[in-house]
Amino acid sequence: PQATDRARRRVHREALGEDPGMPEGRLVAGHDDGPVGWQSEFGPEQALRFTENEARTSTIRQWTGLTDDRIRKLYRSYLCEAGARRVQRLRGKSPHQAAHFLRTMRMRHETALLASICSLLGVVPGIGAAPLPSRLIPGIRRGHLLCHAFEIYRSLIGEAQISFEHAVFLVESLARCEELATGLCHACSALVVVDRLSLREPCCNS
Repeated sequence: PQATDRARRRVHREALGEDPGMPEGRLVAGHDDGPVGWQSEFGPEQALRFTENEARTSTIRQWTGLTDDRIRKLYRSYLCEAGARRVQRLRGKSPHQAAHFLRTMRMRHETALLASICSLLGVVPGIGAAPLPSRLIPGIRRGHLLCHAFEIYRSLIGEAQISFEHAVFLVESLARCEELATGLCHACSALVVVDRLSLREPCCNS
């Protein structure tokens, strides 16, 4: 029976598009990566996945715990693979302006969509949940789910305006709940991303 249950869970995870090799279970606030072995086992795989999404080296290092030298070696090995596409290597500072997500109606709608997916997958805390300390946000499990959420978002939007680096910043901002937060539209109860300092009622059409 235990083997049958494991097989059933594996099929269910594959149906959801999850990697059956990743540890099971949703994220619990404040507890992303459990066993230390996860970093050595899944870190390189996640680093390559971040690389494919054009993440900066500093972002990959922060979310995987790998050294810059290891990340560069993984990138070179990735380029040597048959059929591997060359990805842009971003330089400079990572995104840091929360206003980027609220500047236009379309950006607010795309941000709400990405935040909704992240909320459903447990990448960010639910509405009204306690904020997470910055040190507990990056990690193997959350990074795996973030990649999955971003890829779903990109599959739903033809010409997506949110880059992976901005998606990482959005997740960190929502998890800390300092400048941005999730809320419910007062008209339709859809999830929206709001400026925490704004006095206006959350609305998906404003």
